[in-house]
Amino acid sequence: QVQLQESGPGLVKPSQTLSLTCTVSGGAITTNYYYWSWIRRPPGKGLEWMGAISFRGSTYYSPSLKSRTSISRDTSKNQFTLQLNSVPPEDTAVYYCARVLVPASMVITTTLTSLGKYDYWGQGTQVTVSS
Repeated sequence: QVQLQESGPGLVKPSQTLSLTCTVSGGAITTNYYYWSWIRRPPGKGLEWMGAISFRGSTYYSPSLKSRTSISRDTSKNQFTLQLNSVPPEDTAVYYCARVLVPASMVITTTLTSLGKYDYWGQGTQVTVSS
C-alpha cells in the first residue's frame, strides 16, 4: 500500500517561499513510469495541477506557475519537494501530493493533468499566505 504524506509550514508570509515535502512509503519514487505531482485546491475553487517529477527525475510545470515553481527529489529519503516563490495571498490552498502512472505509450503532459488518473493521494495540508 502506497502512502503519501505532505509536510511543511501552515503559514507563509506574502513574498516569501512556500516549501512542502511529500514523503512516500510503500513504493519507490524511482519506480518506472510513475510520476509524482503537486496539486492544490484554493478555497472555493477546483483542483489545480501545479507540477510533477518523474521516476527519472524530469520535471514538468503548469505554464501559469512555471516561473515560480521548482520540484526536486531526494531518492535516499523517498521524498519530493515543492518550492513556490514570491507567494501572494492567492496561493492560500490545501496542497496535495499524488501519484500517477504514465505508460510509455501515453502523452505525458496530458496524463499529468488528468487528475482522475491519480491512484494515490496524500491527505493534504493547508497552507495560508498571510502577514
